[in-house]
Amino acid sequence: MLEISGLTWGVTIALIVGLLALDLVLAAVRPHRVGFGEATAWSVFYIAVAIGFGVWFAMAYGGGAGTEYFAGYIVEKSLSVDNLFVFVIIMTTFAVPEEHQHKVLTFGIVLALIMRAIFIAVGATLLALFSFMFLLFGLLLVYTAIQLFRHRDEDPDVEDNVVVKTARRVLPVTEEYDGGKIFTRVDGRRMVTPLLIVLVAIGGIDLLFALDSIPAVFGVTEEPFIVFAANAFALLGLRALFFLVKGLLDRLVYLSTGLSIILAFIGVKLILHWLHVDISESVPEISTPVSLGVIMVVLVVVTVASLIKTRNDPTAKAHAGSLRASKPADQRSERGGS
Repeated sequence: MLEISGLTWGVTIALIVGLLALDLVLAAVRPHRVGFGEATAWSVFYIAVAIGFGVWFAMAYGGGAGTEYFAGYIVEKSLSVDNLFVFVIIMTTFAVPEEHQHKVLTFGIVLALIMRAIFIAVGATLLALFSFMFLLFGLLLVYTAIQLFRHRDEDPDVEDNVVVKTARRVLPVTEEYDGGKIFTRVDGRRMVTPLLIVLVAIGGIDLLFALDSIPAVFGVTEEPFIVFAANAFALLGLRALFFLVKGLLDRLVYLSTGLSIILAFIGVKLILHWLHVDISESVPEISTPVSLGVIMVVLVVVTVASLIKTRNDPTAKAHAGSLRASKPADQRSERGGS
């Protein structure tokens, strides 16, 4: 384990909180439709910040630690693209006005960071106390990979999310948005706007993604600081990336397949690590540089294959993938009408 000082933790957290605060201020002060040029500039900025942090980290703590950080960052960045699919589905399902999508995404990222920080703390503690957790994490990732591959041509049913259904049942929700307000008054009665339901939906989805992404990055490194930093910097750029690539997401038709391969690979890596530690040292392990190489190759092949597919078949459309089969359309309509 690396000896990460309290100062390093403090400065890193301060940097992340500062960048989040900047996003929140921009979203609150000037609600607007984020254009391609602005999204590109912010995306380049966040990637540059992440790379700059990785270079500093490698210089301060060694090339091995730096490789683990970049491998973790790429894993989380690739998984975050799947988040974007779901964000697009949520924005479309709830018809979020374009000028308020910036605010929704920023709050969603804050929620995701909080949940991931909790999961990282719990995960690191469990791994430190019980080595068999590597086996459980590995099996979880393999199961997730299989489910994602089986339902790779489906999209998650946001309205069927238990958190969203509960929020709709217990909260008085208005039919229309009231600017960027979360709470409003209708005929003197205090109510919530659909914007709150959108935030609840994103929070619920973030929780599900954290269950997959945290074990995945622990498959690359056991260092909690690297896990936290890789997650944080990958998520910070998510808001800008959403506006940059949302028009291109439909073309990544093989992304869910690629992510299922990556999750299965990391799951096997965790299982091999458990076998090496607890069963026999003769069991081979997969090194971080090899993991980084495999992940990069899968992402490149998936991207190129997707672009070729959509060029030859313009009707092909990408899907976020789901961990369970979607309900038939007639069942969804019956549920909505009841």
